[in-house]
Amino acid sequence: MEFHAPWWLPGGQVQTIWPALFSRRHFGKPLAFQRQRWATPDGDFVDADFLLDQPPPSRHPGGDAALPPRDDVPMLVLFHGLEGSSQSHYAQAFADAARRRGWRFAIPHFRGCSGELNLAPRAYHSGDYAEIGWMLAQVRRQHRGPLIAAGVSLGGNALLRWAQEAGDTARQSASAVAAICSPIDLAASGRAIGSGFNRQVYTRMFLRTMVPKALRKLQQHPGLFNGQALREVRDLYEFDNLFTAPLHGFRNTEDYWARASAKPQLPRIRLPALVLNARNDPFVPAASLPAVQDAGPFVTLWQPAHGGHVGFPGGRFPGHVLAMPELVCHWLGQRLA
Repeated sequence: MEFHAPWWLPGGQVQTIWPALFSRRHFGKPLAFQRQRWATPDGDFVDADFLLDQPPPSRHPGGDAALPPRDDVPMLVLFHGLEGSSQSHYAQAFADAARRRGWRFAIPHFRGCSGELNLAPRAYHSGDYAEIGWMLAQVRRQHRGPLIAAGVSLGGNALLRWAQEAGDTARQSASAVAAICSPIDLAASGRAIGSGFNRQVYTRMFLRTMVPKALRKLQQHPGLFNGQALREVRDLYEFDNLFTAPLHGFRNTEDYWARASAKPQLPRIRLPALVLNARNDPFVPAASLPAVQDAGPFVTLWQPAHGGHVGFPGGRFPGHVLAMPELVCHWLGQRLA
């Protein structure tokens, strides 16, 4: 697999920001989704969006009577990144790539990311492998054909953590997985996003939505955490220390980052897994990426020189973001053969 960024988009920062804001996300007619709400065992809910452009049903030879939906059509399940949704540029691009292959497509939202605040005294985090497994099980209940899964950034790390914890049983849920631009060394990525340009731009962008949602969570569950301290956070380390870590069973940020990181446990994976990271990703330092000896026999590493963080722009100005989803879907499709 090869990727070459357009000459007019040089550098990791530009290859991250421009595609997210201006590049084309899909070809053909607009994407349409149908939402399902799943009740969770802890009295909460998860919203999942399914692509409406499904492959046509099979038909009787020589007749027009529709048969039940085919069992051999693959389903691609995508797990979004921090504060993402089915409207994120990469989600739209993956949905379009799946549609053009005749695959079905679903994107479950992490709690609180579907446009409505969730109910339980929790949110989501980078190591939420139990939630990943539960969501995959919900899709598997209604899809009998092959199932493949991809995760972007935070969603990719959580997906790898699920594969690690599931071990040999992972193939009962998915045939292959892919993690794209994922911070599988959370401490290294946390330091990177918390300094310099990244702190001024990306950290502020994330906190602009994360802090208000957390404060609304405090209104739901008074006393859950220190609201005044949360109002004063200035980086993701502080946010994770006050909110993410204690709400999800971690002692503090360091404990969360250490236990949730997928990199140290890559050899535990027992199904085909692609780990894709651009070496100029502003969030994921190249020095923190795994080497072949760190990966284990089931993991394929792809570390192109360019692409930024979930950017991978292609084509003429203003460009498109279909290049990376096409390559990832091609790799996943080969695992189905």
